Amino acid sequence: MVINLTDCLLVIRVRGTVDLSPDVKKTFELLGLHRKFHATIVRKNPSVMGMLRRIQDYATWGEIDVTTLAEILKRRGRLRGGKRLTEEYLKKHGFESFEKLARAIIEGKVRLKDLPGVKPIFRLHPPSKGFKGTIKKHFAEGGELGYRGDKIRDLVTRMI
Repeated sequence: MVINLTDCLLVIRVRGTVDLSPDVKKTFELLGLHRKFHATIVRKNPSVMGMLRRIQDYATWGEIDVTTLAEILKRRGRLRGGKRLTEEYLKKHGFESFEKLARAIIEGKVRLKDLPGVKPIFRLHPPSKGFKGTIKKHFAEGGELGYRGDKIRDLVTRMI
């Protein structure tokens, strides 16, 4: 199986919980995005793309690269109990660095939920200097919602 490095998506919930339809609530629950500014890593496949289509008015997503994912893991990765994800933990589980773990996640060799004690959700800060557009329009229309491709990296670096 050939793995394309653009098959890994970072999904960030941008809007809150008020006035959500039951379908959208369930989709956020399945993705593990329970609160505003939570993010998760998903693989691009037809079922996930259907889920993203359903939540496109409340979240944003795009392709993530190794360096950005490594930075997210280093600064916002958590273990059970709220402890930070450390290099010692990674070495104990067979990864020399955050970059090696990020590469393994993007290549599909390991999933965050397969690592014992690692939370698959990242709690991000609101973006520094705010959102560039409104959170009520899609990215293509000058807003912040929906698919944004590799521009997700710019948003994430302001939210870490």
